Amino acid sequence: MSEGVDPILKTINKMSETEEKPILRDFLALERTKLANERTFLAYVRTSLYFLLGGLAFIKLEELENAVYLGYISLGISILLIVLGMIKFIVLRKRIKQRLGAHNLAMQEQKKT
Repeated sequence: MSEGVDPILKTINKMSETEEKPILRDFLALERTKLANERTFLAYVRTSLYFLLGGLAFIKLEELENAVYLGYISLGISILLIVLGMIKFIVLRKRIKQRLGAHNLAMQEQKKT
């Protein structure tokens, strides 16, 4: 993986590569990761909404004609942020579900033995 990858993704990939039997600590770590993923997505949404509101305010300013351009730039950034946040959320959620599925199968096998 490259150096610019999220630490959460590195942790999930590292956990997926190990062949050790999962323990409760691993399951709880994945649950915390799910919650962190949701919090991060909500932060993207909140930031996007701030840019949206700021952009609309700049567009409505009649006294400063140059501020209209700043408003349109803010609207573009708002759309970019919400799309980026959704992509990151969906990708990480898929990886977490894969890891949780593997964890649940391993736990069932442990119970059988």
